[in-house]
Order: sequence, then C-alpha cells, then structure tokens
Amino acid sequence: MSTLVELKNIQVRFADKTVLDNVSLELERGKITTLIGPNGAGKSTLVKVLLGLQTRFQGQVVRSKGLRIGYVPQKLKLNETLPLNVSRFLRLAGKYSDQELTSALKLVGAEHLHNANMHSLSGGENQRVLLARALLRRPDLLVLDEPAQGVDIQGQMDLYDLINTLRYRFNCGVFMVSHDLHLVMAKTDHVVCLHHHICCSGAPDDITKHPQYIALFGQARHETLAFYHHQHDHHHHDLAGQPVKGDAQQCSHHLHGHHND
Repeated sequence: MSTLVELKNIQVRFADKTVLDNVSLELERGKITTLIGPNGAGKSTLVKVLLGLQTRFQGQVVRSKGLRIGYVPQKLKLNETLPLNVSRFLRLAGKYSDQELTSALKLVGAEHLHNANMHSLSGGENQRVLLARALLRRPDLLVLDEPAQGVDIQGQMDLYDLINTLRYRFNCGVFMVSHDLHLVMAKTDHVVCLHHHICCSGAPDDITKHPQYIALFGQARHETLAFYHHQHDHHHHDLAGQPVKGDAQQCSHHLHGHHND
C-alpha cells in the first residue's frame, strides 16, 4: 500500500492548552483508518491540520504528489430560506456534467434524490449526498468527520458498508472520525485512539483489549463489541443489504449490544 499522507509530530496549542501533543500517523491507499477518542480529545483539530484548515501547528504534513481529498464534514449549515435541491447543491462543488452528478449519486444509492429538497433530507440521505459531492473529486483519500451522526442504527450499518464499498471502488484511503465504536469497529482496518496524544493504535480487536482504550471508554463499552467472521464470495453488500459480487475475502460483521452513552 502507498502512503497518501504522513503526519509527523503534530503539535497544536491554543493559548496555554495543548490540543495535540506529538501526534504521528500515516494514511494509506486502500485502507480505512478510524480516529476515536472522547469529546475534546483533539479529533476535529487533527482533521483540520490534515485538510490544511488549521495552519498554526508544529510538525510536518507530507502529502503524496497530486493528492485529491474528498471531505465530508460533520455538519453542513445551509440557509434554510434558500430553495436548494440536491442537483443544484452538487453543482456548487464545481463544473460537473449531468452524467457525472448522476453517476456520483448512483454510487451512493441516492440517484432518486436528484430533485429532492436539501432541507428535507433525512440524516442518512444527507450523508449520502455529502458523500456523492466528495466523490465528484475522484478522491485518493476520503476524509469523513462523524459520518454517521444523526443516522439511525440500520442507516449507520448501511453507511459503513457503503464506505467499505467505495474504498474498493476508488482504491482510495479512508480517514474517518467516529464515536460509534460499537458499529465502526467492524468496518475499519486500523484504529487510532486519540486523547491529545495517541494512546494506542492498531487492529480493532487488539485496540478493544488495550488498557488505555478500556481506561478511556470503560470495560462495559469494551464488552459490547463482538465480532464474528464468515467467508463468502463477494466484497460487500449494496444499500439494500444484497451481496455485491467481487473477489472472495473474509468479511467482518458485528453484533452490537445495548448500552447507555
């Protein structure tokens, strides 16, 4: 796998508060990396450094030449008094043909939303439209900040399946910020646990056993994570949950328990 972005010894201070302390990580093509951590841990600041939106920092950000990043923000604030349908919203992203817009919507299972009002979309529909906008750039790296926020449990599972599918379709890297630990762990290759510094990082089932992870999220949270594996001859499922043919591989599925956040 080729490295798309390398963050080296990133430090960010606001006044006398250290938000990021010596954070280093690599994002690779074809790999889903998920950033987790409690509120106020510096996750959004790290994303801003990666995107070039936070320019006051110490350390180094090394991007591969010609890197294209598709970004899905945590929240999108639209002026609700302005009429705006999905097609018009996507056109605001740049000069794309009707075919390109339709293709992007189709990739995320949202072609039926072409003329829908942006202000009346459900949480899941909104996230798919934002993903479609990000995909118009044909990204090498997809950066997703809390992509499942405001989406119901089934919608979250569908969304993570979709992100997994897109990673293969575009052969891109994915960097995802999430607090939906009980679902996201089944759809990621590498987990980075952040609390101003990197507490631990590695494969999901290793991280959930790590003492620093358990210290941050609690043993009860750890016990709600349960993975099972099965073999089948397709990469992924479509948004209706039907198998999509692809190379044989082992897929992780996840059983989640109920808990109080």
